Amino acid sequence: MSDNNKIWFNGALREHAECMVHVQSHALHYGSSVFEGIRAYDTPDGTKVFRLADHLKRLQYSADVYRIPMPWSGEELHQACRDTVRASGLASAYIRPLVSRGNCGLGVIPKDMNVVDVTIIVTPWGAYLGEEGLKNGIKACITSWNRLAPNTMPPGVKASGNYLSSQLIAFEARDRGFDEGIGLGIDGLLSEGAGENIFVILQDRLITPPASSSILSGITRHTVIQLAADMGIETTEQTISREQLYVADEIFMTGTAAEVTPVRQLDHISIGNGGCGPLTRKIQDAFFGLFNGRTRDNHNWLEPL
Repeated sequence: MSDNNKIWFNGALREHAECMVHVQSHALHYGSSVFEGIRAYDTPDGTKVFRLADHLKRLQYSADVYRIPMPWSGEELHQACRDTVRASGLASAYIRPLVSRGNCGLGVIPKDMNVVDVTIIVTPWGAYLGEEGLKNGIKACITSWNRLAPNTMPPGVKASGNYLSSQLIAFEARDRGFDEGIGLGIDGLLSEGAGENIFVILQDRLITPPASSSILSGITRHTVIQLAADMGIETTEQTISREQLYVADEIFMTGTAAEVTPVRQLDHISIGNGGCGPLTRKIQDAFFGLFNGRTRDNHNWLEPL
């Protein structure tokens, strides 16, 4: 990230050098922070933020689950995100709000529940899994690491600590020569990628694991389900076995960073046509059409600055 971009930190836009947290911060020692990833797109009608209100609603939900009090209202954070994008001068950007417990003393339970830092970072970010991967698909693998078990840490919360699991999955995949890793649940059924939800196309049916499969129910995931419905394509949320992946007609991953990325190969097995399949391409076109003007924004997902 360029040091020229200002950061919104605890109520004001500040220079990088002013945005400091203490080495005794609770979040650093115990992982007590939640965050969001949001994109602003350069559209024919200017820069627009994608589903900002929905992301901030989930941020509040995540904070509530971990009992982290939010020092600013949703309306104030909404405006702060817009102000930080404007201050960056970027036409297209990635927005990272982070809510973290501050220097409230050592110990698993914070000594002062109200010591909380709120940060909003804006930075350029292209295709998370590469432009080539976005166009022609990536190579993925099932890793030996399972996703979080139910009733341990809530996978439906976007908490920073959950991404330690994602790191292990991604590191193993990269060590084995793949672009991204996939984790199964403790039941051996499909969960999600290191940082993405997964859709599988079998005999013209679009299926994806349900929330009970230890997934983060992603906002891009929801977007794809809605866009598919708008095109008359029904999505079924159901458990998916590992072997179903190997015989899938198409597979793609979704996420704010990954957007809609095809999987062309899984565990060295070619998927479908070995590239971006026709239904995946149709969904990709509808998704990116929201930002180039070819898809009507019927759901008011785009918000101008």
